[in-house]
Amino acid sequence: MGRMQVGGVSVDWLEQGSGEPVVLLHSTGASGAQWRALVERLAQRHHVLVPDLLGYGATGDWGGNGAFSLAHEGAIVAALLDRVHEPAHLVGHSYGGAVALHVARAQPQRVRSLALFEPVAFHLLRTGDPLDEAALREVSEAAAFVAHAHAAGDADAAAACFVDYWSGPGTWTAMPPARRDAMASRVGKVVLDFQAVFREPVCAQEFQRLRLPTLLMQGDRSPLSARRVSRLLSRTLPAVRTVTFRGAGHMAPLTHRDEVNEQIVAHLAACRPARATAGDTLAA
Repeated sequence: MGRMQVGGVSVDWLEQGSGEPVVLLHSTGASGAQWRALVERLAQRHHVLVPDLLGYGATGDWGGNGAFSLAHEGAIVAALLDRVHEPAHLVGHSYGGAVALHVARAQPQRVRSLALFEPVAFHLLRTGDPLDEAALREVSEAAAFVAHAHAAGDADAAAACFVDYWSGPGTWTAMPPARRDAMASRVGKVVLDFQAVFREPVCAQEFQRLRLPTLLMQGDRSPLSARRVSRLLSRTLPAVRTVTFRGAGHMAPLTHRDEVNEQIVAHLAACRPARATAGDTLAA
């Protein structure tokens, strides 16, 4: 494990393997440990870096003034890229996917490719069609409830709304008490994550210039908001390949881990430069 200071916050991160760098970005409420199985696979060919984002895992809380934004998380990715001195592949799930998109748009020259599972770039829905607007209202209402319950001191109600929105009604009550307590303890950061993705001042058309090889994954049982964001990105990103997992929801990187990881491994392999062989010739 490594530790570094980013914006006055102590950031914890895992580093393993060698080769082309890959940065793995976790979802809201999780930590870099979410990617443990994928790290073991990728480290055979890649230099894998896995940070705990602000307020999660062993990384400190954001203590800044003003509005929290994806740029604060992006600073962690930038600091990791400074360490490797070359562009990296970015892999992100949910909130981590939104962070990856932010970094790729802001610093495309530092990114080799993207592999995203339902990035929660809800800000893109503002300029969509009526169904996108309905999806934005749906997730905005969930976010408002989480923020209100947190402000009222009811962390359990806030966390229950968040968990059940993404994983389905009854998921919260079925969770072991220790997991519920852990999620409730992070709900303040959940509120900030929602704020960051809603406030991102970017429309879908700005991604038309992002010509990075992109794997965009989704589940067919995910909430409408996540599916509509994926739809917008699939029609906007110029070099995108989409994969839909049947019978899977938003948490497929956990519930369908092996299938999702297989797609990510294949994507990175497809992005790998072809090696010259003895029979290759060079044009003069």
